[in-house]
Amino acid sequence: MSTPSGTHDGIGLPSFPGERSSGCPFDPPVEYTQWRLDEGLSRVRTSHGRTAWAVSRYEDVKVALGDPRISADARRYPVLTASAQDMKMPPAFPRQDDPEHARTRRMLTGEFTVKRMEAMRPQLRLMVDGILEEMIGEGRQPTDLVHAYALPVPSLAISLLLGVPYENHAFFQEHTSTLARLDAHVDERTAARRELFDFIVNLVKQKESEPGDDLISRLLADRVATGELSHAEVAMIAQILLHAGHETTANMIGLGTLALLRHPDQAARIRDTDDPGVIAGAVDELLRYLTIAQDMVWRVATEDLTIGGQLVCAGDLLTISLPAANRDPFFQDPDDLDIERNSRGHLAFGHGIHQCLGQSLARVELQEALPALLRALPNLRLAVPPKEVRYRHDMATFGVHELPVTW
Repeated sequence: MSTPSGTHDGIGLPSFPGERSSGCPFDPPVEYTQWRLDEGLSRVRTSHGRTAWAVSRYEDVKVALGDPRISADARRYPVLTASAQDMKMPPAFPRQDDPEHARTRRMLTGEFTVKRMEAMRPQLRLMVDGILEEMIGEGRQPTDLVHAYALPVPSLAISLLLGVPYENHAFFQEHTSTLARLDAHVDERTAARRELFDFIVNLVKQKESEPGDDLISRLLADRVATGELSHAEVAMIAQILLHAGHETTANMIGLGTLALLRHPDQAARIRDTDDPGVIAGAVDELLRYLTIAQDMVWRVATEDLTIGGQLVCAGDLLTISLPAANRDPFFQDPDDLDIERNSRGHLAFGHGIHQCLGQSLARVELQEALPALLRALPNLRLAVPPKEVRYRHDMATFGVHELPVTW
């Protein structure tokens, strides 16, 4: 397998991801706007010390994510996955190309259909109400909304889907957070990945003798029994879903709540409506406006090709900036949060064959969690000055580390 041409020669190049403004951290770094205006693509220095092409225009991002000459195979960029490969763990299917990627994804698409996620909605609503009741009942103010609400909602949801005991949620949250830290040492990442994987391997073994009504049990019965998947592959699939299910939705709940507190008229519109279409549209606009995947989408060119007028050579590394693309003038007044707009076509979940498998679950969770919070606590407000909120500049997924609130 060839390796990308990006090396440790990025001194003097702009860093990716860039620094967000402390005045308006919901906006991507200001240089992303300039990158869209410049001809071709921008050369950047990645968080791993390599050089890469930053793809930041809406149409260029769609091309890059849809062109089969641009590979998602993580083996082509081993610095990102060295510890997993060293431990002989199965490859993560989102980091594979077709046909391997398509083979695994086909086995999972039925688990994440809109119909199946809608069927989970009543259970999710009960979970959300229970978490809110507990948070309010404890009466502690100020409360950190991230740990009291934003993390428990997706933790319960993904535990329900996978059949993972919720009492282990603190273990999962600690380990997935380590894997998301841009400044984590490779030894920390290796230890977290190994401990998380070992836990899930043991859970898979347990479910083989004690199956339940969950995704892991169904994969064991329908795919492992037929020889289509190994036990280790089932464990890797579960780990990927567990990681993604914690990090992304939790950060969207926390950061989305903060954005709505900064836009009280739009928060009121969500709180006061009983129209599910309005809520669905608001969630998609928040997904577009915030686009929390700031350092997660990497690709390698397998052939020479041109993107946005830029020659990209075989072996070149590309980093795909979804936050920049979602602020492209493809959308009218893209830097404004407008929950009444039609945000259809946004790229918060990516594009093409690797578009986020769990997007229907994420949408249902957000459509339940945000309105329920605003209705239960109509006087919800920050308990600290805005400048004291700590943002996740140091993480692959943007958000807030804590969100002290009162009501």
